[in-house]
Amino acid sequence: MSSPATASRILSRCLSTASSPSGLQPWLFIGLGNPGEKFKLTRHNVGFNSIDAFARSEGIPMTTVHCKALFGEGMVGGAPVLLAKPQTYMNLSGDSTGPLAAYYKLPLNRVLVMYDDMDLPCGVLRLQPKGGHARHNGLKNVIYHFRGNKEFGRLRIGIGRPPGQMDPKAFLLQPFNKTAREKIDSALEESTDILRTIISEGLTEAARLYNTEQKYKHLRVDSLSL
Repeated sequence: MSSPATASRILSRCLSTASSPSGLQPWLFIGLGNPGEKFKLTRHNVGFNSIDAFARSEGIPMTTVHCKALFGEGMVGGAPVLLAKPQTYMNLSGDSTGPLAAYYKLPLNRVLVMYDDMDLPCGVLRLQPKGGHARHNGLKNVIYHFRGNKEFGRLRIGIGRPPGQMDPKAFLLQPFNKTAREKIDSALEESTDILRTIISEGLTEAARLYNTEQKYKHLRVDSLSL
């Protein structure tokens, strides 16, 4: 792992040559969430949590403000990586993500957005190379600021559905209970491995390796017994 200063110098060189055939084009990993302590551990902020987990694991400081986002940069496995947590509040995430991708002149197939997903069981991850917004307002705004282009990667982080008749908006802004928090913390560790695999093997291969395993991991062994 390079020191932050060394990594920044290397990254600058990579960015300056990214458009050349031999250049190393960076990955831009973006986690969606809401800024502020009161939202830090809520279900809606698992995208932020995923970026934080990866930044800690790779020693990348998230201390810069750039394009309305908390921002970090470094080298992972010899490849340049950009990390961002938009500070615009969830529903205006595109105000940050659009300018970031434009600033670094990145094709959208080098962008990955991480966010909470009620359509997946709690703690289950799903990696996709493209898709719609599935009624997620933060992702909807990101697509809008990408001029309607949906051809960017996304890591969906399952948070499960609200119980009973609970308002989904209230559910999103509540913290996890103890059992769910344990599942999410485990998923965040797995997400760091997924991001490393994307960097080393590409998004398509990472999805092939992880998605089937993730699909069934929430099932208990006793629920499969005859």
